[in-house]
Amino acid sequence: MIRVLIADDESMVRAGVRAILETDPGIGVVAEAGDGREAVEAVLAHRPDVVLLDIRMPRMDGLEAAAELRRAAPEVRTVVLTTFDEEEYVARALEEGAAGFLLKASDPRELTVGVRAVADGAAYLSPRIAQGVIARLREGGMGRERRARDRLDGLTAREREVLALVGEGLTNQEIAGRLHVSEGTVKAHVSAILLELEVGNRVRAAILAHEAGLTRG
Repeated sequence: MIRVLIADDESMVRAGVRAILETDPGIGVVAEAGDGREAVEAVLAHRPDVVLLDIRMPRMDGLEAAAELRRAAPEVRTVVLTTFDEEEYVARALEEGAAGFLLKASDPRELTVGVRAVADGAAYLSPRIAQGVIARLREGGMGRERRARDRLDGLTAREREVLALVGEGLTNQEIAGRLHVSEGTVKAHVSAILLELEVGNRVRAAILAHEAGLTRG
């Protein structure tokens, strides 16, 4: 069972998100919070697998909460769930260690897909967000690609393979199946990649894979 905590200052939004998530028998909502500070306290009390954070909340916004949770509970996977898709918000969410970014206006099925992907160790961006990120990467041109490729020099051939698959959005389990290795081996490779590239999470590693031209998209 994937244990989820929902943080949003609107009770009707929390109820709607809970209703969507609980259509999946493998997902359970263990707690709710109405502001960022309450969200941090609830995460520390309940230790969910995934926390869904709205951006604009009283006392502490979702991005500040994500930053605090990265320090206080790094094992908990954070997903920003918001109505705002401005570039600044996306960039800050990734910098604060968010493993996913979902829009409230998206297809409800995206919510369960995203939660499952993040809980399984993958990164997940709403398709609309992902398209914008990839478009900005393409605008960067060859200079960006060259710099990204230079950063990959310290990776082994196998780590490059794993990074490419991370860039395609595969989970650890899917990568293990593709490369015919154990899931534990994939986790070890991913940890080594994040350390070598000095990126804080899989989303930023995936972006670097796109910049370096490792992915098919």
